[in-house]
Amino acid sequence: MGMDTAWEQRLAGEFGLDPDVLHLNHAGVGPWPTCTVTAIEQFAEDNRRRGSEHFQRWMQTETKLRGQLRALINAESSQDIALMKSTSEALSVVAYGIEWQLGDRIVTASQEFPSNRIVWESLRTRYGVEVVHVDLKGEAEPETAIEAAMADGVRLVALSAVQYADGLRLDLERIGRVCQAQGALFCVDGIQQIGALPFDVRAIGADFVAADGHKWMLAPEGLALFYCRAALRDQLVLRQYGWHMVQHMGDFDSPTWAPADSARRFECGSANNLGIHALSASLGLLLEVGMVRVGGAVLAKTDHLVTALEAAGFEILSDRSDARRSGIVTFRHPQCASETLYQRLQAAGVMCALRGGGVRYSPHFYTPDTVLDRAVDAACRAAHRPDG
Repeated sequence: MGMDTAWEQRLAGEFGLDPDVLHLNHAGVGPWPTCTVTAIEQFAEDNRRRGSEHFQRWMQTETKLRGQLRALINAESSQDIALMKSTSEALSVVAYGIEWQLGDRIVTASQEFPSNRIVWESLRTRYGVEVVHVDLKGEAEPETAIEAAMADGVRLVALSAVQYADGLRLDLERIGRVCQAQGALFCVDGIQQIGALPFDVRAIGADFVAADGHKWMLAPEGLALFYCRAALRDQLVLRQYGWHMVQHMGDFDSPTWAPADSARRFECGSANNLGIHALSASLGLLLEVGMVRVGGAVLAKTDHLVTALEAAGFEILSDRSDARRSGIVTFRHPQCASETLYQRLQAAGVMCALRGGGVRYSPHFYTPDTVLDRAVDAACRAAHRPDG
């Protein structure tokens, strides 16, 4: 399902990129819609003119955001949602909250982004944890390779829903079922799927999910979603403490305290209210459009790119089978080095990335087809430009 004409007209006023900017880097850092810019401006102006007078209203926006994030990932309750600084911080809460035993095994993928690799590798020296890296490249069914690595027992499986370099989308429901059968914890880095494609935390059986808002969720950097399954909240050892993570956070004079019953226990300090207002506005737009419609449009955009790039002689490095497609298309040219191609595209105003041995394009649901065609034309010119 793509975007119909009425929705395209509705969105035209939300995304005001300059005509010379072809933004195909939502898998990196995405631009903000107009509604988000307006929310930031209004919050800043309110603070300039009224100071903290409306702090209670800010807290209502925080509550609203937790509800929006709950809806976005189909969590059981807003109480399962914590607001963190980044994906890395959320993953670190998991990595250093679990009480590891010598010889515990973690299974992850060799192709993971450093945020979802370094944090687990850091446990080797401190706790004697074994980290098993599964090479997903070239596997017809990468889930089979992951399951094989789990055969000798595993404490935790840590995977990205969509691989950042080539856009490979995993069958998380299948992996989740195996984790449940083996009693393994399942931690998902959802940053390359949430906001681009529908995501259902209950369907996949994830115990933990982390995702920053600055990519497909169309918000500024500095605010991330952290989902923790309710039954596991008490099992994560807290490593950060502060006024915001206690059950009665407004009772400043109490000599006793206890961690919040909700996932707020993982938020040690003051909320990022500016980021909260921005992310809430962005999610308001995504939820208004609906993630089924958003996801259908994203896949239609990447299909459009693949067809045009292949017709122009480029090799597609991304798996484009129905179950593997995502918002990422990585490609290369047989005669032009990918680094050269990337540099030329950047100089031509095409916002893209150098990843996975090729150039990565990642449009969002609102990206006009005319921009996609111009980006393909720019790639053709860059690939065939004479040296010097």
